[in-house]
Amino acid sequence: MGEERVKLASSQGEGEMRNFVRQLLNDVEALEYMLDNDWFEDDVKCIGAEQELCLINKHYKPAYKAMDILEDFSPEWLTTELAKFNLEINLNPQLFEGNALKKMEAELRDCLNQVDKAASKHDTRVLLTGILPSLRKFDLSMDQLTPKPRYHALMTALKAHRGSDYELRLDGIDELNLLHDSPLLEACNTSFQVHLQVAPKDFVKMYNIAQAITGPTLAMCTNSPVLFGKRLWHETRIALFAQSIDNRKSKDHLRHKSARVNFGTKWLDKSILEIYKEDILRYRILLGAEIEKNSLEAIEAGITPKLQALQVHNGTVYRWNRPCYGISPNGKPHLRIENRVLAAGPTVLDEMASTAFWLGTMEGMAAEFGDIREHMSFDDARDNFMKGARSGMDCKFTWINDQKISARDLTQEILLPIARKGLENQKIDSADIDLYLGIIEERAKRHMNGSRWILQAYTKFQKETHIDESLTSLTAAIYNNQKQSKPAHEWPLPELNEFHQYDPSQLLVEEFMTTDIFTLQKDDLLEFASSLMDWGDISSMPVEDSKGHLVGLITSTQILKFFAQKGKVNTDTTVGDIMNPKPHTVTQQMKIVAVIKLMKEHNLKVLPVVKGEELIGVISEQNFVNMSKRFIQGMSSNT
Repeated sequence: MGEERVKLASSQGEGEMRNFVRQLLNDVEALEYMLDNDWFEDDVKCIGAEQELCLINKHYKPAYKAMDILEDFSPEWLTTELAKFNLEINLNPQLFEGNALKKMEAELRDCLNQVDKAASKHDTRVLLTGILPSLRKFDLSMDQLTPKPRYHALMTALKAHRGSDYELRLDGIDELNLLHDSPLLEACNTSFQVHLQVAPKDFVKMYNIAQAITGPTLAMCTNSPVLFGKRLWHETRIALFAQSIDNRKSKDHLRHKSARVNFGTKWLDKSILEIYKEDILRYRILLGAEIEKNSLEAIEAGITPKLQALQVHNGTVYRWNRPCYGISPNGKPHLRIENRVLAAGPTVLDEMASTAFWLGTMEGMAAEFGDIREHMSFDDARDNFMKGARSGMDCKFTWINDQKISARDLTQEILLPIARKGLENQKIDSADIDLYLGIIEERAKRHMNGSRWILQAYTKFQKETHIDESLTSLTAAIYNNQKQSKPAHEWPLPELNEFHQYDPSQLLVEEFMTTDIFTLQKDDLLEFASSLMDWGDISSMPVEDSKGHLVGLITSTQILKFFAQKGKVNTDTTVGDIMNPKPHTVTQQMKIVAVIKLMKEHNLKVLPVVKGEELIGVISEQNFVNMSKRFIQGMSSNT
């Protein structure tokens, strides 16, 4: 959504909003006129891309430095993203021929080097990753929203339409259930968005092919399996994006409403207009804008209109294959398909391989199959998309003519030859075809891409240390491997602390606490509590009420003392009778050094962590014992 001068629809006066709606209808009419009267550029084919990136500090945690960097380094191709720890690079369009892919790679590397140099002046580094592993929930507070009116307006509009907090429910190897108070969860996602210019007469065919190959393309290119320390979908971005800005409200009936992030509902039939009209039909207008020029008046004057109102509304609906309207340097309008499913990273080389795979398959499928609707159902295409997002290259697809085939076999046996022909038809340099498609082939052969490497490395770390060090070490490993510019399937599994010496001195409780906790209620029998603590080898247990509020703490020492004095036979004593009703507590934003001091001063073995009255975790002596072990191991390995 590039329009800066947007306003909340609800904040505009009645006259302003009616004018915006009229301009939106005018834009649709103008677009229809241009399509009917052959205004569009159709004799060239260009490609382009947008690179979203993460900013991290020397501890491999998010760095909120985007605006600081842009203050002293602001080329036209570098722009903001939703959060202060992200930036976006916009690459120049390239004619889709010859060395276009190599030129795109060279430009991207040059831009990233420039941003990295500018960021280093602010003690900040650049990282390409689908979801930053070291990202924490508190990094997504509204304080970290990029201070631009359009971002604030969009967040406000989405929250107002939902009317409640955002609930994430995701499961994979692990399970994530949490509430968040803003749609800024969207900022977890970092993408590499590829654009393909398409002639209007080919748009329906090419858009449907884009839909058909989204699942298989995504499966081979996944790179975001971890969020908040949980191993979830191979491309967690897909589900996270859909849920993070879902402004639908739950109802007690079965009325259907479409999410603003969506794959679509059916094949395209006649023209790009179907998408724009459906999106206006389905989705309420969230944002308006002051429109400079009437598009129909521009048409009458023979000038290509910007279609500003349509662009604003299109920027609040997120199709994974998004239709795009633009104006070429020669003044002619053009149409593009934007592939939004590819994650950033793991390396520039990986991104270019994924780009070549998608572009080649698009062109090859168009040449071999023509109208994909004759060979595959839309439901299968959408199902394949969800399978690819959830299971990556481990999944099995329903392909052409109801063929059941694994992602890796489909890639090696069918799609790679098609992609090669597609790139050859565009006269892409043969050496570049071999390089980029060779990476995809090796991913399939070795059963390894970004997501699988991250999952294996993180699972290994989890067996050796606590969650924060695991995530920090994982981020460090990604960063350092990325600097080597080897594709991810060649990365060796890292060792803990191989790339940095972990420093927990600035840790917050939220990053270190244990959330998988056992609790009691005050009406529980003391014998019951004693048995649970014995079975779980637990020395202290928080006591909570039915709402999850902390009401006390009981220790095994208290129980032992009671039984020593009163005996254990036929007692009706409850937890509430002997628990400490006002235990020391800490909040999630306290620093670990302050927690250590508190535990030492009061000789505490366990501290409940609370948010208001709600129990959200515990800090125990064992946390620090594990940390000490890691320090000793680190010291011995460096001597």
